[in-house]
Amino acid sequence: MRPAVLALPVVVALLLASCTHGDDEARPSPSAPTAGTTTTAEPSAPSAPSAPPTAAATAVATPPTTAAPTAGTAPSAPAARPTAAPAPGPAPAPAPDPAPAPEITLPPTSGVFDYQLGGTSPTVRVGGTTRAIDVVARDATATPLSGSYNICYVNGFQTQPGDASMWRKHQDLLLHDKHGDLVVDPDWPDEYVLDPSTAAQRAGILAILGPVVTGCARHGFDAVEIDNLDTWTRFTAIDKAGAHALAAAYVDLAHASGLAIAQKNAAEISRFAHDRLGFDFAVTESCAAWDECAAYTDVYGTHVLQIEYPEALDDADLTFAQVCGLPDRAPLTILRDRDLVPPGKPGHRYSAC
Repeated sequence: MRPAVLALPVVVALLLASCTHGDDEARPSPSAPTAGTTTTAEPSAPSAPSAPPTAAATAVATPPTTAAPTAGTAPSAPAARPTAAPAPGPAPAPAPDPAPAPEITLPPTSGVFDYQLGGTSPTVRVGGTTRAIDVVARDATATPLSGSYNICYVNGFQTQPGDASMWRKHQDLLLHDKHGDLVVDPDWPDEYVLDPSTAAQRAGILAILGPVVTGCARHGFDAVEIDNLDTWTRFTAIDKAGAHALAAAYVDLAHASGLAIAQKNAAEISRFAHDRLGFDFAVTESCAAWDECAAYTDVYGTHVLQIEYPEALDDADLTFAQVCGLPDRAPLTILRDRDLVPPGKPGHRYSAC
């Protein structure tokens, strides 16, 4: 029967078409990439041009941009190009040698000595003969004696009579008693007593008397004697250590100026004054009358200059001839009047051993 034969091919064709359509639905289709990821496409057969990419695809394909530097963060500088090491330069010049300390000269231990604080003279009369002076002490305001070894007198621990009004302007540098009054030396009532107890007071005293010491060197003196070192033994309100510190400062200043410096008074600390404070020689007044010459000569040897006064010898029941015979007297020992007036003035006295 013809109609039945024709129907079979039609059924087969319909079944084949149905199978092909099912395979296409079962194969998974590639999903669109999500934002923030990068995919790598597999090679495929050429296909027809596709539609323009969507906005999402464009965002994925664009490389991420580098964030701008935030405030306070400097961008990294490019690495420096290495350079060659500099050639070594010439060696630095050696530092100059320090200036040598000024030379210090001690006084002679023989010849003619005079102590001329009350007036000056180029000569003295010794045994009826006029003699030139080899060693002389004069006030800082006087002119050095040409051809002689000159010692400059500075009152380093009390004021000079003519300077009292100036010192009264510096009350903080002067010693006061318990009532607040200025203290004077009872033996020299026109001299105030300096107070070196504190560092500030010592600095103030040196500001006034330091230029006097350096002036001695500038004017041609060879040495300086600092009078009244012993004030701390006579006025207990003065600090001993402060007095010693001021003495050491005078020593340093004198040596820096090229001056030798003499201890004056305070025989009991002669060893300390020489070894620790730095004094070079001694100038003594009335050491025979007070029986303390050995305290100086045991330390300074022959470098002691000795002055005796008639009144003190009378009190000690000594004659000057006896003084000259003492084993501990200084090589240069003289007798002078207390006021130290020059020859030709009333009261002048001069004798030498």
